[in-house]
Amino acid sequence: MSARRFALLLVIPLILLSACGAKDDPQASLEAAVQRLQDNLEAKRTGAVLEQLHPQFSAQQEFDRDWAKRTMTLLFLRHKHVRVLALSKTSQLDPTYREKGHTEAQVALTGAEGLIPDSARHYAVKLEWWREDDEWQLARLSWQ
Repeated sequence: MSARRFALLLVIPLILLSACGAKDDPQASLEAAVQRLQDNLEAKRTGAVLEQLHPQFSAQQEFDRDWAKRTMTLLFLRHKHVRVLALSKTSQLDPTYREKGHTEAQVALTGAEGLIPDSARHYAVKLEWWREDDEWQLARLSWQ
């Protein structure tokens, strides 16, 4: 057996174990959900983002899931490339109710037709996540 195959055999169980550990660790799975949301937005996967939204999702205490779908559709049609640059982000579990998590982030949202962004905006965002059936779903979103 070559050294390369042997190394691969050693690495595969470690990867599988770390994936299982993230599922059992609410903090790690919360951080993974935040990253998945960012990845889905950048890949312009509206359906995948909607799957991450809780059925009772609200943004700015007035917008719902339909608003989110319309807004993403408009953004994705307007810009060929969408980037969500997390300048900083922190996620933590709610200390009193561990089925809730909170993320605060400073993000830059850019859109471009080519390689150079033709629009960019900076936001301070707060996300509230609710954990149901071991999955974190975005329930509340606010920004400034």
